[in-house]
Amino acid sequence: MKYSSIALGAAISVAGAGIAAAQDKVLTVGGYGGSFETLLKELVIPNFEETHDVTISFVSGNSTENLARLQAQRASQELDVVILDDGPMYQADALGFCAPIADSEVKADVYDIARLGPNSIGLGFVATGFTYNTAWFEREGWEPPKSWLDLTDPKFEGILSVPPISNTYGLHTLVMMARLNGGGETDIDPGFTAMVDDVAPNILVFEPSSGKMSELFQSEEIALSIWGSGRTKSLADTGFPAAFAYPEEGAVALMIAACSVVDSDAPEEAQAFIDYLLDPEVQALLADAIGAGPTNKTAELPEALANSLPYGDKIADLVAVDWDVINPAREDWTKRWAREVER
Repeated sequence: MKYSSIALGAAISVAGAGIAAAQDKVLTVGGYGGSFETLLKELVIPNFEETHDVTISFVSGNSTENLARLQAQRASQELDVVILDDGPMYQADALGFCAPIADSEVKADVYDIARLGPNSIGLGFVATGFTYNTAWFEREGWEPPKSWLDLTDPKFEGILSVPPISNTYGLHTLVMMARLNGGGETDIDPGFTAMVDDVAPNILVFEPSSGKMSELFQSEEIALSIWGSGRTKSLADTGFPAAFAYPEEGAVALMIAACSVVDSDAPEEAQAFIDYLLDPEVQALLADAIGAGPTNKTAELPEALANSLPYGDKIADLVAVDWDVINPAREDWTKRWAREVER
């Protein structure tokens, strides 16, 4: 059978257009900037693009910014995948922005605590606990901090920093102080009383910025803070004598979480990208680059990294907060914090 040159040219043109369309498929991912964005762009995204014949457009922003982006673009979503802290992710899921998570083999290896809901899943663990200057503690002959109640110890007056409630680390502190004083998420009053009467007098500054918190440690203005295990690792990686301590009552789990956004024009690729981020080897990269403990139980870390992050046996000791209670109350708590705690 012979084809005319016109027909053949048309067939080639159609085939070429099909290939170009496949290659031109774009997956838009919203996630953190900084070291997280660098890791994805240098070590994660290129391989995924090659194996899935897709181009990834990365939109950087913190969790609040990307949640606001979802809300602003409700009628026509730009993002196909969004990566947020667990608290904002619960909000995104509750507001209907997350598509159902597809079952897959790799998800069977994810810790139960990382299954945030039907439509979102944890990619990495960060523990909220104590960051302290080991050299300072040794100089003073102090034992490492071991209880959330150590925040009330007078010896830390003027050398302690806790982030404000607008920061997840500060929110975790409020909840834990409530729990240890007879309350909890559904009865937050004991937490506010403890913060005002017992913790705030020790605090030099309620510092929200991770960069400024690092500066406070490096200038020896503070010896102790409530912070994340990943932030502590980053500070220690600079050569500063920083260590992370897990409170005996439990460090609070802060999860990096992901979901596929509803009405994505690349739904299969969105689900595949989330699975790729849960791959054991990629999980190890996340651990090394941003200090996020793997949510995949089969991921293996070198000993030094395993000792510094939420990993292995430490996962069972992490404490989860109730975001279903917290999120509706958070605005009121934030206003109360400004009136009473940081007055």
